[in-house]
Amino acid sequence: MRFFSTRVHGVLDYLFGALLIAFPWMFGIAPDAPMGAIALALGALIVIYSLLTDYELGAVRRIQMPVHLWLDALAGLVLAASPWVFAFDQQLWIPHVVLGAALILVAFLSNTIPSYERRRTPQLRTG
Repeated sequence: MRFFSTRVHGVLDYLFGALLIAFPWMFGIAPDAPMGAIALALGALIVIYSLLTDYELGAVRRIQMPVHLWLDALAGLVLAASPWVFAFDQQLWIPHVVLGAALILVAFLSNTIPSYERRRTPQLRTG
């Protein structure tokens, strides 16, 4: 079941991106430390590929929505696994796992077709 429209998903993308970019300063972490740099880099990537996505809030519209959703899920997986992959799990891991899981969940609960595409697609009538 897909709960989030692509428009809502777009808003969430930019919010997640901004949150991850601000993450090091919110938690008092050096932006060049692994736990801050991962969040900062993923936040910037989310904003960039969101601008390139073919949905209501995309600027250039080159990436199809299903590809975008896979990128979101991959970003969430990288974020959630990063405390153990980069060995900072003893210092800080909960925000990475929570935000990573949220990215994955939103990706799997979002529509794959923007609403403007659904309006253009002719409906087949039976009967």
